[in-house]
Amino acid sequence: MSDLLQQLNAEMASVADNVKRSLVQISNGRGGAGAGTIWHADGLIVTNAHVISGRHSLNVTLPDGRMLPARVLAQDETRDLAALAVEASGLPTIEPGDSRQLKPGHWVFAVGHPWGVLGAVTAGIVIGVGSQWPEFPPSGQDYVVVSLKVRPGNSGGPLVDVRGRLVGVNAMMTGPNVGVAVPSHVVKAFLREALGTPRAEPVPEGIL
Repeated sequence: MSDLLQQLNAEMASVADNVKRSLVQISNGRGGAGAGTIWHADGLIVTNAHVISGRHSLNVTLPDGRMLPARVLAQDETRDLAALAVEASGLPTIEPGDSRQLKPGHWVFAVGHPWGVLGAVTAGIVIGVGSQWPEFPPSGQDYVVVSLKVRPGNSGGPLVDVRGRLVGVNAMMTGPNVGVAVPSHVVKAFLREALGTPRAEPVPEGIL
């Protein structure tokens, strides 16, 4: 049993390390910071709209430590999503997952910078996926609701499944142990509408 647990620990740590390669920090130079996910190798980054709200000067710190100025390509307050661009290429991306395949009880990981702790990982299980939640007014917006803690600094970071595939963008918490993410299928729709089909799908590292 101990060998099995050690193997499981090693596998989960490997998944987390791989995800961190595509995790960025977004700041405005005034102390505020959130997370973002490298969605495309040519510098396309996805985060929450509320992470960049009211910020006129944005910087993105890449996993390799480079800090680059970022420009806003698109923003959707309703879906709480934003797309940023930095002048970089060959960046590592996360393998895309299908949020519609998530089921209650599936394990997921939220990665971000809670309270400024860089690359912190929180694990929990999926409560459900859909648009009917008593915490939110009826809007037709889909969410992934998970039993895990997310805190300031997690927003905009990736929610991944046990294989490290991106299934959502962490957005907020609705209770002491309940986190909410924007599903990856909603993110894809947002990018497709805002930027066009060619850049709407995540591209795994090595494709470009």
